[in-house]
Amino acid sequence: MGRPIALVFRGESTEQDDDLAEPLAEFLRKSPRHFKVRIVGPNEDEDLDEDSLEDADLLAMPGGPDLDDAFDETKGAKRAIRNFVSDGGRYFGVCLGAYLAGHSPGFGLLPKGADTDSECEQKGAQVTNDEDAIIQVDWTYSHGEKAGQTHKDQWIFFQEGPCIKGFEESDTSFILGRYSKDGRIASTLSKFGDGWVGLIGPHPEADQSWFDDAELEAPQGLRYDIGFDLLESLMSGHAIRREEASAMSHGHKGLSDRMGGAFDKIRDLAR
Repeated sequence: MGRPIALVFRGESTEQDDDLAEPLAEFLRKSPRHFKVRIVGPNEDEDLDEDSLEDADLLAMPGGPDLDDAFDETKGAKRAIRNFVSDGGRYFGVCLGAYLAGHSPGFGLLPKGADTDSECEQKGAQVTNDEDAIIQVDWTYSHGEKAGQTHKDQWIFFQEGPCIKGFEESDTSFILGRYSKDGRIASTLSKFGDGWVGLIGPHPEADQSWFDDAELEAPQGLRYDIGFDLLESLMSGHAIRREEASAMSHGHKGLSDRMGGAFDKIRDLAR
């Protein structure tokens, strides 16, 4: 089969300070799935609409400075986006793109009772302002060499990203990562119709230039690994829960073997 097709949205709401669409597009291109990427938006060759989504496998919404402005710019595509995901497409929301998956305002792609909110405004948050920063997350890997491992206190680029509130795990809803200091949800995977929605508050796509421009250190290097793990969970439609990872790490080889076999089957079906 050919490379999967990803659309990345670019508009005034995503490039008021910097172009945040192209770094996300490059991140998708060099991911293990090697997406074929088209950038869409009101000033591009294609707009974000039913026609451009017709042959896409994934829609990626990047970061940006203002939720209300972003929703005003994209609300005309809300029905097309919801239909795309419901019919089996994938929605990948990073920072502002994660906010947009919520309900206030947003595309309404999260499960009932769940919504996004500013992590910076939460009690006990590690970062409490809207400046470029680094933040720590606890991440449970579902794929690759680290599958089944929870890595705590992982530094990652952050700029006023959301937490996800009211999100309950189920057979079709998974918590992938939490903010280390306050335990709030930083990343989720959930089903919407026949499709899947993968959200993350921090920026796993951040390259070295982001850290250099903000005069920040990257204590554990760039965090493409976290983003690629989320992408694989999103495309396969499954992830390892933290309690399952804990059982695997304590020598439950039978569970590990069963989980590994299950993911092989899921990955084959998703291709």
